[in-house]
Amino acid sequence: MSSAETGDGASQQALSFFKERFGVDEGSLEATLATALERRIDYADVYLEYTTQDSVSLEEGIVKDGSRHLDQGVGVRAQSGERQGYAHSDEISVDSARLAAGTARTISDQGGGALPVALQGGRPQANLYPTENSPTEVPIESKVNLLDKIDRYARALDPCVKQVMASVITQHRQILVASSDGTMAADTQPLVRLNVQVIAADGDKREIGYEGMGGRYALERLMDPENWQYLAREAVRVAKLNLASVPCPAGSMNVVLGPGWPGILLHEAIGHGLEGDFNRKKTSAFSDRLGERVAAEGVTVVDDGTLQERRGSINIDDEGTPSRRNVLIENGVLVGYLHDRLNAKLMGMEPTGNGRRESYAHMPLPRMTNTFMLPGQDDPGDIIRSVDRGLYAVSFGGGQVDITSGKFVFSASEAYLIEDGKVGAPVKGATLIGNGPDVLTRVTRIGNDLELDRGVGTCGKDGQGVPVGVGLPTIRIDDLTVGGTEG
Repeated sequence: MSSAETGDGASQQALSFFKERFGVDEGSLEATLATALERRIDYADVYLEYTTQDSVSLEEGIVKDGSRHLDQGVGVRAQSGERQGYAHSDEISVDSARLAAGTARTISDQGGGALPVALQGGRPQANLYPTENSPTEVPIESKVNLLDKIDRYARALDPCVKQVMASVITQHRQILVASSDGTMAADTQPLVRLNVQVIAADGDKREIGYEGMGGRYALERLMDPENWQYLAREAVRVAKLNLASVPCPAGSMNVVLGPGWPGILLHEAIGHGLEGDFNRKKTSAFSDRLGERVAAEGVTVVDDGTLQERRGSINIDDEGTPSRRNVLIENGVLVGYLHDRLNAKLMGMEPTGNGRRESYAHMPLPRMTNTFMLPGQDDPGDIIRSVDRGLYAVSFGGGQVDITSGKFVFSASEAYLIEDGKVGAPVKGATLIGNGPDVLTRVTRIGNDLELDRGVGTCGKDGQGVPVGVGLPTIRIDDLTVGGTEG
């Protein structure tokens, strides 16, 4: 057995933490895996987590809510063929880990042939989010002071602002993964987020505006006036814009999606359909379509977990696989899926670093990290000028997608009419209705202005939420169905 050797501070910090606080070392992890592998299980892994998180929120000029909580525990998985057994405990100890291992083994036992394991350190990892201190260590007084500044600043921007809601959330997550193939990897993951929402009023009419930002970096970045003041100004601008909005016409029309956050449509309508479990089970509209054209020429879609300090980035996934850049659609052709270990093995493919879980109480699933379309050559202004009559969607709220059929419905939270090639009046009630495999074939123009979102995305799947990022250049989609409030 060789002890783990890692080249970055994030993983070494996590390894040392679990050993010093809970007495969990290479020997105890090997013993736990040996328990899980009894009765010839194919594969097993152990997952340790220690996460602290706090949040403070302000409303009506006062702090309405503050919380701090700790999530800690161990989860053990045993696999035999397609069958998985999983057990977890909120106590991190050698005994609780071995008990969970025995339970997981019993659930999944169908016979196999795994051998005793000797853990080895993985190759040195890049550290995508170096921070000196945990963001949860910033004094609560500093966070309250930040929210108070935001409240006063937003109210002073315009007399129509009647209410300000703001919140700051910080998280510090330490994980350790050991598996029966000899992998042992660890990571320390910071995460911060700042949200600003305002209510503006004009007579009896009231509208909401929102903006937020976050990522895997120190909280001090969000406390920079240049950042939080921008969020406040944007929230006020959107609320005032909504006050002046007109009903959205309905029908089939050409739609221009703005850069950045509108990539959420790409994430939901396309990205989920490219996750390995849906394709292995053939429940995705993209199943068995590798090598086929699924998008217009020029459309390249990437999932990249290696971007510095991004909300969706990870040094390793929750199975210990290093994150990487995965090309999913290349020049309109489907070239890859997103995999965890299990689905990759069953499909005869390689893990892609996308095995993610919400916590130690959940099994990993194939999940996205930062998903975006690469830029093209078109000037964004020319794209808008190319549309005689249509819709310019700048930001989205909620949406629904059916993975099997690919059908989706998305609500735009900021959108404008396009008339004679110019951006016109803001509209309310705009929804985009379409089909994921079809919508990318309707892309006719791709801008040169790729932007990533400001770091607020959370993806839900099978009851689990994980932080993600999205991105998009300005694109034109022809003949998309728009639902509105005006027929």
